[in-house]
Amino acid sequence: MSRYCEQCGKAKKACICKWIQTIDAKTQLCILQHPSEVNRAIGTARILSLSLANSAMFVGEDFSQHEALNALLDDPTRDVWLVYPSDTSTAITELAAREQNVTQTEKSLTLILLDGTWKKAYKMWQLSTNLHTLPTVNLDNVSSGNYRIRKSPREAGVSTVEAGYLALTALEGNKTDFTPLLATFNRMIEFQIQQMPVGIFEKNYG
Repeated sequence: MSRYCEQCGKAKKACICKWIQTIDAKTQLCILQHPSEVNRAIGTARILSLSLANSAMFVGEDFSQHEALNALLDDPTRDVWLVYPSDTSTAITELAAREQNVTQTEKSLTLILLDGTWKKAYKMWQLSTNLHTLPTVNLDNVSSGNYRIRKSPREAGVSTVEAGYLALTALEGNKTDFTPLLATFNRMIEFQIQQMPVGIFEKNYG
């Protein structure tokens, strides 16, 4: 018998399925996950893929020849953006303002998230040449993340689920409540902290 949950992929004692709430989002999130993130106990991408029915998640490092991703990028009915803080990126609040003027007959919106450390996400972008021509969007609505057990080199660094929450809230927050994403995230973090030996969290992350 497997020690891992078949749905969320985490160890059964750390299963997050009981906290997942299904959310109906108009915007599609496509998560590109680095292989090193798949079995991480504190990985957050699965919260998005389990909560959002129209999301997609692909694992790899070089997605240049990834058939499913390329089919999505070639879909004439979709407008695809990469969440990446490039020098020419558009602020998510600006994109949200644009989307408010989009009619139902126009293209659907897809956001691509890179799930990995900053170093690995950059390498994924470098290798995946099919992402290079995509317009990029940055999360100008971020203050600070709650990813307390993995430090980010950036002051405003956030986890993948927080990035998804911020993006969707900016785009659809006036119609849909996305806080269940953060509620699941916070419960997962609290569980992982409780598993640490006494004093370890304060010493390394306090």
